[in-house]
Amino acid sequence: MKIIHQALSASPFQNGFQIITDAAEVRLLFLTDDIIRVRAGFSGSFREHSYSLVMTAWEDETDGLFSEYRKRITPASAQMHEEADRFVFQGRRLKVCIQKDPYVMQVFDSDGTMIHSDIPDLALRMDSNLRSIHTSRLEDDDCFYGFGEKTGRLNKKEAYMVMSPGDSLGYNAEKTDSLYKHIPFYIRLNRTTRRAAGYFYHCTGICDFNMGREIRSYWHHYSTFRAESDDIDLFLIAGPSVRDVIRRYTDLTGKSALLPVSALGYLASSMYYAELPENCDQGISSFMDICARKGIPADGFMLSSGYTLVNTDDGEKRCTFTWNRKRFPDPERFMKDMKERGISVIPNVKPGMLKIHPKLGEMMAEGLFISKDGVPCTGTWWGGPGYFTDFTDPRARSAWKKLLRENVIRTGTDCIWDDNCEYDSMIDDDAPVSYEGYGETIRRCRSVMSNIMAQTAVEAVHEEHPDARPFVVSRSGHAGIQRYAQTWAGDNYTRWESLKYNIATILGMSLSGVANQGCDIGGFYGPKPEPELLVRWVQNGIYQPRFSIHSWNTDGSVTEPWMYPEVTGLIRDAMQFRSALSPYLYSLMYRAHTEGLPIMEPLCSAFQDDPEGYDEDVDFMLGDGLFAACVVEKGAASRRIRFPRGTDFTDFYTRRRFQGGTVIDLPVDLSSRPLFIRSASIVPLAENKIMNLASDPVTDLKLLIEPSGDCSFDLYQDDGVSMDYLKGAYLLTHISLKAGKETVVDFRHEGSYTGSLRRMHIDMICPDQPPAQVRIGNTVLKQYPDGSELSSGSGWFFDEALKSVQIMYPALQEDFSVVISF
Repeated sequence: MKIIHQALSASPFQNGFQIITDAAEVRLLFLTDDIIRVRAGFSGSFREHSYSLVMTAWEDETDGLFSEYRKRITPASAQMHEEADRFVFQGRRLKVCIQKDPYVMQVFDSDGTMIHSDIPDLALRMDSNLRSIHTSRLEDDDCFYGFGEKTGRLNKKEAYMVMSPGDSLGYNAEKTDSLYKHIPFYIRLNRTTRRAAGYFYHCTGICDFNMGREIRSYWHHYSTFRAESDDIDLFLIAGPSVRDVIRRYTDLTGKSALLPVSALGYLASSMYYAELPENCDQGISSFMDICARKGIPADGFMLSSGYTLVNTDDGEKRCTFTWNRKRFPDPERFMKDMKERGISVIPNVKPGMLKIHPKLGEMMAEGLFISKDGVPCTGTWWGGPGYFTDFTDPRARSAWKKLLRENVIRTGTDCIWDDNCEYDSMIDDDAPVSYEGYGETIRRCRSVMSNIMAQTAVEAVHEEHPDARPFVVSRSGHAGIQRYAQTWAGDNYTRWESLKYNIATILGMSLSGVANQGCDIGGFYGPKPEPELLVRWVQNGIYQPRFSIHSWNTDGSVTEPWMYPEVTGLIRDAMQFRSALSPYLYSLMYRAHTEGLPIMEPLCSAFQDDPEGYDEDVDFMLGDGLFAACVVEKGAASRRIRFPRGTDFTDFYTRRRFQGGTVIDLPVDLSSRPLFIRSASIVPLAENKIMNLASDPVTDLKLLIEPSGDCSFDLYQDDGVSMDYLKGAYLLTHISLKAGKETVVDFRHEGSYTGSLRRMHIDMICPDQPPAQVRIGNTVLKQYPDGSELSSGSGWFFDEALKSVQIMYPALQEDFSVVISF
């Protein structure tokens, strides 16, 4: 065992500093003014080989792999000096103090606030099992968020969690650990100081977090990170806001991909449709016909792996890169028909291949598999023993792209569903992988396989269709998966508890840099959902960035929007409302792509100055403008809602106003979807009917505005399908409101995309008094008694029931202002 007790000396080294201790060398780097890197090399090796980082200040062995993603920066400047009992390292913002004996590192912000402290004796260790350990001081009023995809409460104070991703079929949404992701990052938020800091442990092996569950009287309360790694490699990220931390963490690991607009629509799915005895293509086509007849918006179909079933002496087996021609006689025609409907088909692919796979010889010849001495290593797979693709091998990646292009993409899709990519059934921890030719074992690389698999899918689509915008969905993922794919929390169990606790799982992922994700609506595994549960799940699901109803029910039933005729209308209404939200959601996806910020955001982040909301697991913000308080309890007749402090809220439907900090018991029935507009906010909504996001452009746009304070919103538009936005073919409309007796709504445009908007409608809440005049630029608009004469042209009227002014005018391409005079 190695324990750092003393810091013996410190000196400048390369672009940072080197601290010699009695057990290991520690290196310190001010990567930016807000991010410091601390690395304790217990093995003596400071090798740079990262599958996680896209921002570095050093040469890395994977720079070639990430040439399209990674940028090299110059580290921030810092100076050091030695005092009698400590070494001090001063950056432009942060100060690091390392106590000599006992060794303790403390980090201070520019105002002297301590944002991190080690624990004496326990700070940095390597145990007898060669696991590296870092122990941090924990305050009683600390809260902890993130950790990627985790079950249970959002605040992980006093939790113990392991990161060892696996195929967690039917997991308990409150207690199962681990699930499918490996994202060793968390945010510490203190209730008293209301300051946040982020901890990203640059680690790919199995690791665990003890966030104060363990208490020892000899030391101050502490949290511990432990990893199967020969070093501790910590990126400590200063806030002070949670959003600051997320922005900087996603600077390190990548912003969320800008996916096609259809990624935000209803992605239909079920194991059932791809496993019909024959003519599955017709079954899926019929499903889409029913959606259209019943008024259910639909945008994609997640094609489960049944399309790859191959007949063998031991029954049907799933063999990726094959097509069952009895089920899909003509895949190209099927894809073409779906594309003409505006439906994106996302075929399931898996990294494991059974030993009976008909293409196995070809794959082995191409060097696809994890192998030892030229012989593929065997693991457990669906249907029997199999081999696993080595995505750390450039040769294997080339072979995978070739197989993907020839057998999937060329059928007519730009979408890929990476499934079962946790590698947990590859049980030989010592199986060797290429590691870009440098050599490593699968034990250290399981978590990164899904990321490289997703990157390879993106590259394969671009190689086949350079102008297409890829849509990759991945069940597993390591830190940085957001830069390639949409994800979901796997195979949840169908019960009320899953509906409730899945919300916290999504919010935790949102705080872990993964904005575009969700959970299967209605539950994936177990009994079919009862009517009330299905309705409530859909009513919550319409706010999730990923909306997919996907099932493998144990009773053989299929979860579909119309499975209960008595509630189909409620489900249709909710799903149509999601389509109306599409301009808002697409703009939030663009924000995630440029800033890394969440789409669904917990109250601890959105209202950081309100510590009473730090433990809220169910209520959340959708963007900056909408506060959702979904009903998640069976048989609920009322919903208790506590409004966050610091602002007021207006009921989306009734326009009743509520003061922040108040608590109400809102009467609800099965149709209720409690939703509130935050004061001083702008929310764009589609007013024309949208049944398919790819085929039905937004022509009529409503801006719902609460004008009690200055506010702004960036409305983003492009063609939703291509890469042309990188060439300037986008339209970013910066909408800003200046509140006052003359309230001014200013529109400024950027980009060359002309857009589809034909008509604009401003719905501005003004409960105190109606305006006296409305004008666009210098043109005074005509006032009408009501909206009956405003189907075209320009004008306004005051809606007495909603206490709002309704302003309508043809959409304008040039910059302009709307002035509402009170």
